[in-house]
Amino acid sequence: MSVNLDAWEEKLRKFQPLELREMKLLLRLAMEILVEESTVQAVAAPVTMCGDIHGQFPDLLHLFEIAGEISPSSSMSYIFLGDLVDRGYNSVETLSFLLLMKVKYPDKVFLIRGNHETRTVTSIYGFYDECNKKYGTTEVWRQCCDVFDCFPVAALVDGKALCVHGGLSPELRTIDQIRLLHRRQEIPNEGPFSDLVWSDPENVNGWVVSQRGAGYLFGERVTREFMFINGLHLIARAHQLVQEGYRYHFDEEQLVTVWSAPNYCYRCNNLASVLRVYEDEAREFVLFREVDRQTVDDQQKPSYFL
Repeated sequence: MSVNLDAWEEKLRKFQPLELREMKLLLRLAMEILVEESTVQAVAAPVTMCGDIHGQFPDLLHLFEIAGEISPSSSMSYIFLGDLVDRGYNSVETLSFLLLMKVKYPDKVFLIRGNHETRTVTSIYGFYDECNKKYGTTEVWRQCCDVFDCFPVAALVDGKALCVHGGLSPELRTIDQIRLLHRRQEIPNEGPFSDLVWSDPENVNGWVVSQRGAGYLFGERVTREFMFINGLHLIARAHQLVQEGYRYHFDEEQLVTVWSAPNYCYRCNNLASVLRVYEDEAREFVLFREVDRQTVDDQQKPSYFL
């Protein structure tokens, strides 16, 4: 079957979901690329790091408008730190578009797995329902989840900046231990794989069990030790809403949360950001607000917004 990726992109930019046969083919093409990537994928700077998107497709398109479109002529790569789907109204288009970008530009787009790229979470927070509504079958959702299983767990930029969705794990002292994780599975409820997508930095001493029900809270000493052992200068993660779009944790600017869903859930009034890291390790945050969208009647909002 001949594939016109540009036509698919044009359709998605008009907020038209791909046809069922097109979507299934896109998922197969993306899986063939993703399965060959490393569990800790190496990426070269310059790179733009993007936090949670959560199905806010108009804001994703706006992100590329303000941060720069992906192109063969640009040296800039993009890393998305997980949680592409759920909660927003256009998770199908968001995932389709980013997978399409991955297929078109496999060496410039990198998709890291978040805690929402799972069967359990997407069956509760909207993506399952959206797939059923737009395609009339659970087959697309099931195939998407198989693709999620192929996402890398982390990315390492020039050996100095580690990108994960959530945080650290008491069972992982080195990046090499992350490389040894078996990633082609549903994320377990506990253990190091779970910790990487669920944990959060906090002003605690050592490790504290997270109130999220999975993962840990981890403090400054733990973070500094992990960075020293692994020769890191930066850990970039997402997973937590921050009203100002990004936030450095602890005293030194070594661990940062990047959040890329403005006005999260269409009611949080937060800024969003992306983080550019250049070859000389210089950093630049690009801030943006949500795009104008038609007001949605609160009674039409799914229950998971409550």
